[in-house]
Amino acid sequence: MARRRPDRPPALLFAGGNGEILDYPGLHMAGSACGRFTLPRAEDLIELPEGSELFVLPGRLPVGIDPADGEPALLERDPYENTPINAVAAFMAPAHTAILSAAYQSMEDAPLLPLFAYSAVGWHDDRFWVAAFRCDPDPRQDAARFNQQAVNRATRALLKKNPTNRLIQHLGKCCLTYGCPAARNYFLGRWEAPLPTSPVCNASCVGCISLQPSGCCPATQDRIRFVPTPAEIAEVAVPHLQKAARAIVSFGQGCEGEPLMQADTLERAIRLIRSASNRGTVNLNTNGSLPGAVDKLIRAGLDSIRVSLNSARPDCHERYYRPKGFSLDDVKHSIRLMKAAGRHASLNYFVLPGFSDDPDEFAALCDLIEDCGPDLIQLRNLNMDPELYLKTVRRPGETANIPMGIRAWHAELSRRFPRLCFGYFNPSLNL
Repeated sequence: MARRRPDRPPALLFAGGNGEILDYPGLHMAGSACGRFTLPRAEDLIELPEGSELFVLPGRLPVGIDPADGEPALLERDPYENTPINAVAAFMAPAHTAILSAAYQSMEDAPLLPLFAYSAVGWHDDRFWVAAFRCDPDPRQDAARFNQQAVNRATRALLKKNPTNRLIQHLGKCCLTYGCPAARNYFLGRWEAPLPTSPVCNASCVGCISLQPSGCCPATQDRIRFVPTPAEIAEVAVPHLQKAARAIVSFGQGCEGEPLMQADTLERAIRLIRSASNRGTVNLNTNGSLPGAVDKLIRAGLDSIRVSLNSARPDCHERYYRPKGFSLDDVKHSIRLMKAAGRHASLNYFVLPGFSDDPDEFAALCDLIEDCGPDLIQLRNLNMDPELYLKTVRRPGETANIPMGIRAWHAELSRRFPRLCFGYFNPSLNL
C-alpha cells in the first residue's frame, strides 16, 4: 500500500500561553536546516509516528511559510487571542530520521533546550505531519510492541528473583523510571538487552545524556554508579542470548560513561559469556577512543561495534566530544581493527539537517567510509539544542555552505557506497 501524503501543505503549529497546541492555517509549516527555512516537500512528509511526542519550545517564536509569496514569515503573537506564543517541535519515535528541524527564531532570553531532537511538525487533515522518513523497518522499539502492564510484571518478577545482582537492579530502574526501550525489551526477554558498565568517561560530550555540568541543560537519566562484576554481567547476558529471538547484548548505554574504560571487566565478561553460549551477538556501543582496548575485546569474542560520531571532521569531532587523551584518528583505528578481524562495524551518526548534509561534512564522511569500511550507518537524530550545537562545533564567524538536503545526502551515500547499509538499530548477526 502506498504511503499516504498530505494533499496540501500542513499548517503551522504554535503553543499558546497555557501550553495548548494550535494550528494557524494562515501560514504553512516550515522546516529548518540550521536556520535555512523552507517549505517541506510533500514527498518528505509522513504522519507523526506512534510513540512520538510534541514539545513546546520556550523563548522561541514559530516560523512558517507565507502562502502568498513562499517566503519565511515569523508568527509573533497568537493570531486568535493576541497573546504570547512559543514554537512547537516533534520528538520522533525511534527508527525515524528528520529531514528538517523545527523552524523558529529564538528570543534573547531563550533557555537552553533539553537533550532531545526537535523535528519540524505541522497539522493537516486532523493529523500531525513531520518532515522525516523511516530509516529502519525493525519494530523492536515501536510503541505498539510494549504493553506496560506486561513490562511491569516481567520487571518486578526478575528483580525479585535476582535481589543481589546490582546490574539487574539498575536495569529495573532504567525500565520502570526512565522507560528505556532496551531495558524494557530485556525484561520481556527479546531482541537487544543493555549491559551498562562504566560510571566514568574519557570525553565530556556537550550533548551527554547521562552527565551534565551544573547550569547546563539537565541530563535525561542517571549514570550508573558502579562497575558490575563479570559474573553480574554474564547473569544478564547468558540467559538472554540463549533464549531471546534475534538476541543481542550491548555494552555502552545512555546511562553510563565510556565502556572501554572498563576493558578488563568487559574482556572477562565476554569470555565468561562465550564459555556458556555461542548464540546471539555481543556488541559494543562506544566512542572508539581506545584501539588497544578494542583489540583486546576482539580477541575475547566481541562480534560487533557501534562507534558514535557527530562529525567526520577532526575539529568538529573534538569540539563536541572534548576528548581526554584521544582523537578521531584513534576512533578510525578502532573501526579498522574490527574490520581487519572480520567483525561488524557501525557508525552511530548524529544527524542534524543543515550540518550533516553540509558538503564539507559529506566529503569528510565519504573519506572516513573509504578509509575504515564500516558496514552500517545508524541514522540517529542529534539530541541537543541545535543552536548550542552549532555554536560548539563551528568556528566564530564561520559561514555555512548550502546543505545538500538530507534526502539527497542519503541518496548520494547509497550511490557511492552500494554495499553500505543504513538503519537505526544494532543488527543481530549470530542467530
